[in-house]
Amino acid sequence: MRKFITALFLFFSVLAVSAQEKLDMDMINKIKTEGTANSKVMDIAFHLTDANGPRLSGSPGLKKASNWAKDEMTKWGLANANLEPWGEFGKGWELQKSYVAMTAPYYKPLIAFPKTWTKGTKGLKHANVLLIKAKDSAELETYRSRMKGSVIVMYRTDTMKQTFEADAKRYTDDELNTMANASMQQPRQRPAEGDTAAQRRFREQAAARRNANPQPQIVGLNYVRDMATKEGAIAIVSMSPRGHDGTMFVQGGGAYDVKSPENFLDIMLSMEDYMMLCRLADADYPVSLDVDVQTAFNTKDVQGYNVVAEIPGTDPALKDEVVMLGGHLDSWQSAMGATDNAAGCSVMMEAVRILTSLGVKPRRTIRIALWSGEEQGLLGSRGYVKNHFADPATMELKPEHAKFSSYFNIDNGTGKIRGIYLQGNDKVKDIFTQWLAPFNDMGAKTITISNTGGTDHQSFDAVGLPGFQFIQDPIEYNTRTHHTNMDSYDHLIAADLQQIAVIVASFVYDAAMRDEKLPRKELPKPRTAGGRGF
Repeated sequence: MRKFITALFLFFSVLAVSAQEKLDMDMINKIKTEGTANSKVMDIAFHLTDANGPRLSGSPGLKKASNWAKDEMTKWGLANANLEPWGEFGKGWELQKSYVAMTAPYYKPLIAFPKTWTKGTKGLKHANVLLIKAKDSAELETYRSRMKGSVIVMYRTDTMKQTFEADAKRYTDDELNTMANASMQQPRQRPAEGDTAAQRRFREQAAARRNANPQPQIVGLNYVRDMATKEGAIAIVSMSPRGHDGTMFVQGGGAYDVKSPENFLDIMLSMEDYMMLCRLADADYPVSLDVDVQTAFNTKDVQGYNVVAEIPGTDPALKDEVVMLGGHLDSWQSAMGATDNAAGCSVMMEAVRILTSLGVKPRRTIRIALWSGEEQGLLGSRGYVKNHFADPATMELKPEHAKFSSYFNIDNGTGKIRGIYLQGNDKVKDIFTQWLAPFNDMGAKTITISNTGGTDHQSFDAVGLPGFQFIQDPIEYNTRTHHTNMDSYDHLIAADLQQIAVIVASFVYDAAMRDEKLPRKELPKPRTAGGRGF
């Protein structure tokens, strides 16, 4: 009898909650059909990756992709499609040629990519490898006279750790249950234990900021770079201990501020190639390299731009209110940025394509934004939020702040949606539970109170606006594709991207059609002037 009463209570509780949201199941079913039977998401992804190339912020590749996305959405019938400036970014940079090979003691092409915002070699250079084993600045001085015309290799003794687990995985039921049962986090706390994607993003954003604004060290890579520059060395090579099997985690090579000098050429090598050079040089084999790197800087236009387009609202009382969806369009230079984050931009573009193809007439305006500068610290979305809604440093609200409903973000790879992070906003839990119900059979039903970091939803959350990132299966994101030379179109999963686009289209439609805006948390207090607001 007790079990029966409990079950009855839960049944009527679900009915009571369900009565709060008016789901248009006919439209949701149409969204499902259009997003699966007539999906264009992989075609969009192809144009943003293979047909376009890398999309580093400030580069010709990002500009080309941005214009393609703007024009494509205009063809679909979206309004007000434009490249909206968000503020000063810095120097543009483009890799135009890269050739690195070992020529002695034998010939071997190397898996190598120059880091961003580094200068080139001004033609083919033949160089000897200089292995540096200095423990302090005094020992480093003994290498000074040998640096001219050399390629610097810092001695390392790393041992590759073989992987005994699959690169790709999906969240298990136990992992999802852990997320669902998480307790409220304190503000600005690190991501929840077990949320590996969020923890990785937290670390990577910090690393990106350090790379963009390198701090001098007493003895270290920056100290060596300074000496190598003064002494006329050609380049220094680096490696990422996380990389193996030819995969390199490649990011920035220094400051990109307009007034900053060109950074010394820093070339990322695969772990296997780097350790080979170390072993050969340490065994007193003369090691020589051919290096030909051409890079180009652009200071003619130092502004950053986001791609913005709309499906205008139709309700006279609500059309000035906005529901937003988006992802960051910028990537790094060593691959096509497929999972980070052409995947997110492709599904968001596909979501608005689905809605326009169905001829929806949303009560509120639905606005898509494809951000730039995310990899350098959420710069595009932060600039947009500051320009339109509020500056987290002062929390002086602009009129658009009151007209904002919600923002939904995708930026954790190709994996399908398994649920959503509430970002500490328990007021939307029952709403999202109902919105996810039609997609439970597609694997999406987990709702966690937890925050997740390192994606553009944080820019909205920082000024008290409802911003959300979906829970996605990690697939190969942390192990193989994120910020690597392997982040290509081939690592995208079409069925997963279709599922994401369908769920996102439904979420933004639900948000645009409901009577009220989504409930908000309390407004945060102003941040310290000059702070990042996160």
